[in-house]
Amino acid sequence: GWSLESTKTLLESIGKQVRAIDGVEATLTTIGSDPLRTQNYGSIYVKMKDLEARTASVFEVQAKVREEVLTQYQTLNLRASVSQVNVIGSGNNATIQFWVGGPDLKKLEEYSVVLLDEMKKVPGVVDADTDLVIGKPELGVVIDREKAADLGVRVIDIASTVNAMVGGVKVTDYYEGGERYDVWVRAEGVDRASASAIAETRVPSARLGSVRLGDVVRFEESKGPAVVNRIGRTRQVLITCNLKMGFSEQAVIQALNAKAASLKMPTEYSYGLTGRSKEQGRAAGAFMLAFLSSGIFMYLVLAAQFESWLHPITILMALPMTIPFALLAIVLFNQSINIYSALGIMVLFGVVKKNGILQIDHTNNLRAHGMDRATAILQANRDRLRPILMTTLAFVAGMLPLAISSGAGSATNRSIAVVIIGGQTFALLLTLLAIPVLYALFDDWTVAIKRLTGRFQSAEETTAA
Repeated sequence: GWSLESTKTLLESIGKQVRAIDGVEATLTTIGSDPLRTQNYGSIYVKMKDLEARTASVFEVQAKVREEVLTQYQTLNLRASVSQVNVIGSGNNATIQFWVGGPDLKKLEEYSVVLLDEMKKVPGVVDADTDLVIGKPELGVVIDREKAADLGVRVIDIASTVNAMVGGVKVTDYYEGGERYDVWVRAEGVDRASASAIAETRVPSARLGSVRLGDVVRFEESKGPAVVNRIGRTRQVLITCNLKMGFSEQAVIQALNAKAASLKMPTEYSYGLTGRSKEQGRAAGAFMLAFLSSGIFMYLVLAAQFESWLHPITILMALPMTIPFALLAIVLFNQSINIYSALGIMVLFGVVKKNGILQIDHTNNLRAHGMDRATAILQANRDRLRPILMTTLAFVAGMLPLAISSGAGSATNRSIAVVIIGGQTFALLLTLLAIPVLYALFDDWTVAIKRLTGRFQSAEETTAA
């Protein structure tokens, strides 16, 4: 119900207030940029100042737009969303994108309303909306097939005539100045502006030559969706939202999956994640596979080096201990779990594993020269404490420039550096204490197993004799 001018006035007012926020350099407003040129749809592109010239982050500016600007227009019932600009291409860039698809648009509307209400209940959710816009005026043309048959009018002629008069058809093209131009033909504006005007259009008739369109059809006014979106040729509705800082995406995804499952949709309907949410899920699965594969390969390499199946387990037991400390570092330094912090955890595994190799290898060498186990463990830890501290401090010092860096890309550097610095620092003392203890425990178990195996062998030999 909004005209082009009223939409322009509103967006200019919002853009003026956004430009007044600290850190914003300029705004660019576009109206009707969607394929249907919708006059009440607009977007405001916000350009931020350089990092050196502002103190507010992008996320803080987004929060101010939601809380200080858009709240002033609540009475207008706007459907607004604040998101980051897509790095590549265009389209929806919401944090959570959940779709439900099927043949019946009315059913999809019912499901999407239920899922949208469920999404809004999750703490931290903002900009919750769907891409289904119902209420666009439609003028339906219903053919009276009996009259059309009596007058010799074919259905295809009615459809093609209405399409040509209202929508327009391409009839030819021509070249001028090296450019090709399409030629379209349709009725004048006054002849297609109302149902009564369209009814006066003439359609071909096999009996009468031509008849009035209004004699073989009736017009029905209704409202429908502004656009019907599809995934895999199936009608679908997209439910989207963003999140406030510090809230987890997984809580929203679990709530949507649980609610969608409880709806017990017919088999021809389906649902799932798309966009950033789907890609992040795939990335998480790939990282889990990478962690599992690295653990297997590290075990095999260590088993070959130590010529033992037990000592690699002692060394690798230190790896799970580093994960809680890495997560603690993420919380303390106000970071998030993403692809970069996951890479940091993989690097952390390699450093922690190295400490264990130094301790156990030296312990085995001392025991091979006749030293008892307890003395060898203590002596190995004294001898290897200095190189472990040297390599750890050097590694942490190398990460400090990344952790305190500023400028473009600093957030990416900080995600990796914080995990490595925090995880390595916190896990250092634990691994120095835990690995010797684990080594002694596994060695006790090995001795016990050998004794038990020796008893069974002696019993078998006695029985055979």
